[in-house]
Order: sequence, then structure tokens, then C-alpha cells
Amino acid sequence: MASGLFGIEHSNRTVDDHWGKNCFNSSYPTATACYMLANNIPAIYIRLDYVDGALCVVADEIPISEVFHCGNKRPADLEFCFETVFEPYQQYSFDAIDGIDLVVKDLNGNYLSPLEVKLTVLPTDQTCRQPEDKWGCELVIRSATTSYCALGMFDSVKGHAQHIRELFEEACSSIQMWDNNFEMTHKMPLLCQSIDRFQQEYYTNQKPLLMQTVWKTQGKSPLLAEQAFDIVIWSDYAFSRLFIDSSSAEATSMSRPMRATARLARCLWELSKSGKIRVVDIYRQMAFGNQTDKEFAIGGSKWRQYVTSDRIVCPILPKTVVSNIIEPGYIQRLSPERRFDQTLYFTMQTT
Repeated sequence: MASGLFGIEHSNRTVDDHWGKNCFNSSYPTATACYMLANNIPAIYIRLDYVDGALCVVADEIPISEVFHCGNKRPADLEFCFETVFEPYQQYSFDAIDGIDLVVKDLNGNYLSPLEVKLTVLPTDQTCRQPEDKWGCELVIRSATTSYCALGMFDSVKGHAQHIRELFEEACSSIQMWDNNFEMTHKMPLLCQSIDRFQQEYYTNQKPLLMQTVWKTQGKSPLLAEQAFDIVIWSDYAFSRLFIDSSSAEATSMSRPMRATARLARCLWELSKSGKIRVVDIYRQMAFGNQTDKEFAIGGSKWRQYVTSDRIVCPILPKTVVSNIIEPGYIQRLSPERRFDQTLYFTMQTT
């Protein structure tokens, strides 16, 4: 393991990069996924389904080979490019699109999969006082993730552009000012209905978008639980429900979820008309007074409503797996921030 992390032999990061404060939080989840790929351990898959005439988010399982879109390739046959643009999506934007946390390629340079990567603790402060089966994780989502969600959705169904335009035409064509609070709050129910119809027809084209590695502690203690690690994969369609489901109620101003929903509808509609849009301009224009880099956040209780897998109570990987994922001698390269409460806690535990 040239990087000291399982499976990451080819990467755009140096060995030192992987162990830096900001990089380790995406390098370690990637190595965990490589370990699961090599050992044929599936991830939890949160996907959208259509059951009894209604859209619903369900928990399933998915092989990591499908997440990486790598067929029978092993981790050593893959290149992991962090904070990189997924070039196949650039064709849909006049502007330079943002990078995403992880782009998986083969060793010939072919682009395989773009993934947003999260490393989240279980439980949150909010859910740790509840019964263990109610524990959840927090998700903080960047605008880049929702833009990749829109581009990926269109990429999978671009051959149906004319019909997609018809699905969105009524809701979108009459909008005069996409950045007007009053107009947009009144249009939200119709926009949500259009997205619902789109997803009912095309949900079978959903694909992995977000790879969330969960690390579980002993309640609020900083100590790892015996069964400590698992990976939750969110499809683009299931991920979108995190903001769409909070957007159809009446409101007097645009919330963050409503903003994300409106942006998604506009991107899909404009892509269906011309096949190429100004993504950066759309996101900048439709800020509605909020900072533009943070899209929205999901608390632990709401997260658990979507992630219904029993594996959240008992994650699939034990804490001892760390010694398989991290090569001996490399853990010392980490330089965690020193906090007095943390130092005091561990000092008193060992005295």
C-alpha cells in the first residue's frame, strides 16, 4: 500500500496528502470502500422506489463494484482522483463545473464514477439520548453535490430530452424571475410535482452519488463501538428527496431545501431544451440571500427516517478492521487537533 491505506495505489494525492487533516476524511472512506470491494462486502444502498403508486426511499444493498462502476477490476486497477472534475459532465455546462470529492478512473484514464464522500459519526449529539435504533448521523451538503445530482440525472436520461421538457414545461416556462422570493415560493408546489413525475418515470436510471462512511462510537463517548464502520451509498434520486420532501409546503420565503429543489428543476428543464446550461450562473443567481457553498443540512433524526437499514444498529465492519485498512506505522502520520476536553478525557481514562 504505497499510500498506507488499503487499495489506494494510484491517486492524485501524495502519501503525505492522504494523512493531512482535510484529506484524510475522504481518503479513509475510499480505503474502506476498497477493503469492502476486495472482500465482496456490499454497502448499504439508499435508493428511490415506486411502490403502490407512490415514490418512497428504501434501504437495500449494493456491491462496491457498482458504486465505482468498475466491473471486475480490483482496487489496484483503479485510480482515485480527489477533488477533481468529472469531465464527462462538462459537456452539459458552458461554465467550468466544480470538482467532486472523488472521481474513480481506470488506469487508462477512462472516467468511471463521480462520488461525493462523507465521513460521519454515529450517533449525533441530537440522537445519542434516544434508543440505539433511533441513532442517526448528520449530513452537511455542498452546492457542488446538488449540481452533480442534476447533471448525473440528465446524463442518464439525455435520450429522452423532449419528454423531460414536456414534464417540466408547465411549471418552469411561466417563471419570470427565478431569483424572486415571492414568485418562487408560489411556484414550489408545481415544481415539486414536476420533479415527482420525472422521478416516477425515470427512477430506474438512478445511480450512486454520495458515499457516506459511518463510524460508530459507544454512545457519546469518543471510543469506537465494537462494530464500528459501515458505508451508506445514496443514489442521486434518493439523495434528492432529502430536499424535495421538505419543499412543497406553503412558505413565505425560500428555505435552503426549496432553493435546492428549484435549482434542480431549472437545471433539468434547461438541459432538456438545449443540452447545455450555465450551471454556475444558475446557482449564483438563485442564492436567495443564503451563502452559496452550503446547500442544506440534515439532522440525525431525519437522516434515520431515510436510512432504515438494520446495519445502522450493528455496522458490518468491526473496529479491528482499522489494522487492515491502515498499514502499520502510518497512523502516526495523523496530526489531530488538540482540544482540552478531549485531552482531559483520555488522560483521566488512563490514570
